[in-house]
Amino acid sequence: MAASRRRRTSAVAATLAAVALTAGLTTGCSAVDKALDCVRTADAVAESVADMQQAVENASNDVTQLEEALDSVDKNLGELRDQTDNADVSKAVDDLEKAVDNVRTSVDNGDTTPDLKPVTDAAGELTKVCTP
Repeated sequence: MAASRRRRTSAVAATLAAVALTAGLTTGCSAVDKALDCVRTADAVAESVADMQQAVENASNDVTQLEEALDSVDKNLGELRDQTDNADVSKAVDDLEKAVDNVRTSVDNGDTTPDLKPVTDAAGELTKVCTP
């Protein structure tokens, strides 16, 4: 199951990168650089979300994996926030941060199988807004 998520994440990242590169043919360099930064970070977020999903599946064995995945998403979102001045990207980052915070609260309250749907939905929205 994790392999299919990773393949799907890789496919999304490859598609986003191709779109960003194509956009480079018709836009200025700074716009392309920003788009590529957004795509790279969105890809890192997607990988972290996939890791989080895997960690939830393994939470009964090692809850620290889930905490590490949450920390990774937080770090990647912080980097993306620092790189962008785009209102849509900022809103998507805010939404994803709220979803991650809700998962973290659930885990802190002892839930070893938190609902990740809001996280995956918010990550999907981030991917959409990072597409030039």
